[in-house]
Amino acid sequence: MLLDIVRVQPGPHYTLMLEFENGEKRRFNMEPYMEQKPWIRIKPAPLFQRAFVENGTVAWPGNVDIDPETLYELSEVIEK
Repeated sequence: MLLDIVRVQPGPHYTLMLEFENGEKRRFNMEPYMEQKPWIRIKPAPLFQRAFVENGTVAWPGNVDIDPETLYELSEVIEK
């Protein structure tokens, strides 16, 4: 099931607090990805903190994004 992200809040240690269109709130840990392309480009904390929602997923300036299915499947529920 593909759910759009409606809100993102970047947190410490490369975490993303996500809200999906079904109301679920989830936490995703980006730290394991930060040495890989293309995410190494946003590794400096000020860049990572500029995350925003675009076309139902999380994106950053410079044409960097991450698949919404990955965000949903590999994140943990923090509240319903």
